[in-house]
Amino acid sequence: MNEGLSVLAIIVGIAHSGIRLATPYLYAAIGETFSQRSGVLNLGVEGIMLMGAYSGFFVVFKTGNLFLGVLAAALTGILMGLAMAFISVTLQAEQGISGIGLFMFGLGASSLLFKTTLGTVEGVKGFPELHLCLPSGYCLSDFPVLGEIFLGHSLMVYGAFALVPVSWWILNKTTWGLKIRAVGQNPQAADTLGVSVAAVRYITISIGGMLAGIAGASLSISLLNIFQENMTNGQGFIAVALVYFGSWTPFGVLAGAMLFSLINALQLWVQVLGLNIPSDVAVMLPYLLTIIVLAFPFRRALQPAALTKPFERGEN
Repeated sequence: MNEGLSVLAIIVGIAHSGIRLATPYLYAAIGETFSQRSGVLNLGVEGIMLMGAYSGFFVVFKTGNLFLGVLAAALTGILMGLAMAFISVTLQAEQGISGIGLFMFGLGASSLLFKTTLGTVEGVKGFPELHLCLPSGYCLSDFPVLGEIFLGHSLMVYGAFALVPVSWWILNKTTWGLKIRAVGQNPQAADTLGVSVAAVRYITISIGGMLAGIAGASLSISLLNIFQENMTNGQGFIAVALVYFGSWTPFGVLAGAMLFSLINALQLWVQVLGLNIPSDVAVMLPYLLTIIVLAFPFRRALQPAALTKPFERGEN
């Protein structure tokens, strides 16, 4: 173990890393929350993240404009979300199989595009860390513990956390949020009241796709600043699990995302500190936690009643 680091410094380091690593989970899981609250399970989040990571990176690599990269990732996510909506809502295909198909498409297409347009791992100058500094030159991110943990992150990180209260307000305090919840709980009743079930689901799946695309971009042009094949490494599937873990609420998703990201940060620090723990055991911790979370049946009682169930007008 590295004796030069105090216990407090290690805790601060893990917490700071955990906040950064929560970014893709938050974007993807909040987007999936919108989709599932309307009754559609999108297992293609991982594939959308990969395509968003590639498109965002490629645009930044060619133009140097970070915001154009985020826009490209968002548009890519919307297009893939619309494809998922057409398959699952219009064609009423089985949602789980459709999502896996979308994932396989994203995995293959991102790999093919990477090989044909880049060929090798390249780097870009991603979103910089933001440091609020006083005229005296003292930066708030240097403030012991709190400043070191919560400040000095990039715009993409702060955007992910700001998304949590915004999405909570939309889902719980707006007419649009009421329609989403009604469609996910009882689409027949919502349809009777004049709510277009198909339109609501198309829009929420597109929102989910957009945020999954941005989640991918947060990896390639903010956290890692590179693109490589299959760089999401299962994070999209964990994001889907986080929706269940968080009981389909944005703040629940935030709690789950922080738990998972802190475990990720912990396993990275285990390797940095050279602790006598096999690296494979440390790496498997987030995935083991995913299995444990999904094993508890009490979460299922809180899910939208119409989740994964296609809607056909006139059905009882």
